[in-house]
Amino acid sequence: MTTRLADIAAQAGVSEATVSRVLNGKPGVAATTRQSVLAALDVLGYERPVRLRQRSEGLVGLITPELENPIFPALAQVIGQALTRQGYTPVLATQTPGGSTEDELTEMLVDRGVAGIIYVSGLHADTTADMQRYERLRAQGVPFVLVDGFSPKVQAPFISPDDRAAMALAVTHLASLGHTRIGLALGPKRFVPVQRKVEGFVRAVQEQLGLSAKTVETELIQHSLYTLEGGQAAAGALMDRDCTAVVCASDMMALGAIRSARQRGLEVPRDISVVGFDDSPLIAFTDPPLTTVRKPVPAMGQAAVRTLLEEIGGTPAPHSEFVFMPELVVRGSTASAPGERKRP
Repeated sequence: MTTRLADIAAQAGVSEATVSRVLNGKPGVAATTRQSVLAALDVLGYERPVRLRQRSEGLVGLITPELENPIFPALAQVIGQALTRQGYTPVLATQTPGGSTEDELTEMLVDRGVAGIIYVSGLHADTTADMQRYERLRAQGVPFVLVDGFSPKVQAPFISPDDRAAMALAVTHLASLGHTRIGLALGPKRFVPVQRKVEGFVRAVQEQLGLSAKTVETELIQHSLYTLEGGQAAAGALMDRDCTAVVCASDMMALGAIRSARQRGLEVPRDISVVGFDDSPLIAFTDPPLTTVRKPVPAMGQAAVRTLLEEIGGTPAPHSEFVFMPELVVRGSTASAPGERKRP
């Protein structure tokens, strides 16, 4: 064993201790040095340890939530195509209710020797989750990038849309149409994107309509689930508070809001306006076509891949957050406030 270590160290131009760290998967070795040691193994005809063997074959893990929300398959497609163009093979691992957890999927991918992992809307977005799981992954020498969500406790690149700006776009649009009671339907409070949307919404309503922060938070914001049924329930509660427009934190929730309005005998957008978030595939073809804030999915997906490959290649990007600007797409689900149309 000592002779083998000495041979590999000489071939790679590193110390025997460094070779040992690489072979045992220990942290503290630069990616370029790790590649040199693995190359030396190959040149000298030594068999790579099993868990290091596949890592060089270019597998990259992509962990997403459920795929029922079409924004996740859209993001997975962009990321998968970008990885394939760079010679990597994407491995899609999806969380499902009652199925594998994020930690179990991570362990499965690491056991298969992936070169890196991209997390989409994972536990990194949950302010109540233990962030030590990501530090443990870093200690194993596996590069990773986190999409949608941010934690100052994790030293990694983050890719996010500007959730605060998204709310400003939606509120400004609705206020310009004469709406003065604008509600916000969104997911559970513990998620970072939810907290940011609330901040952006409160600030925008204060600036556009002159309402106090307390009024906005107590009367115009409704937390629910990121589902069609969640949007339906939240929008119903907001309509009970006389909202003539509802901004939703996902397109799925917005479809639920439209269903809620119709169950009350209301027409969208004649009686109530609805704005979504994501601009997921096919959402332009709903009835009515949905006004929404478009998440910059192509730019975010490509940035996630580019950043991960830099990490894998040993030239890591700054451990900070890359924030991408969303865009308002006006379609048929928003119109002038009912009171505005009655004016001469």
